[in-house]
Amino acid sequence: MDKSQLVSTTTDETAGGNGGRRLAPEEVERVLDAVFGTMDRPGVIAGALREGETVTLGSFGSFHGENGTAAFRPGKALTEYLHDETG
Repeated sequence: MDKSQLVSTTTDETAGGNGGRRLAPEEVERVLDAVFGTMDRPGVIAGALREGETVTLGSFGSFHGENGTAAFRPGKALTEYLHDETG
């Protein structure tokens, strides 16, 4: 999945099936750029890692710095989902 597919899929998911407001693709792209960064500027995750922080995203997992490199540790729920162990 590339960025444009991620934006499109996320846009489709934002209404939540409850008649909620669907975010515009431009809004989703701005949020993704702010969180993950662009070629021109780092996102908030990169900034936090540079400051020595760990960024935890609930059951998805966490990002942390390891010897000057970004590393990801998947959360338990994500691991169970990928192993088809969820109910």
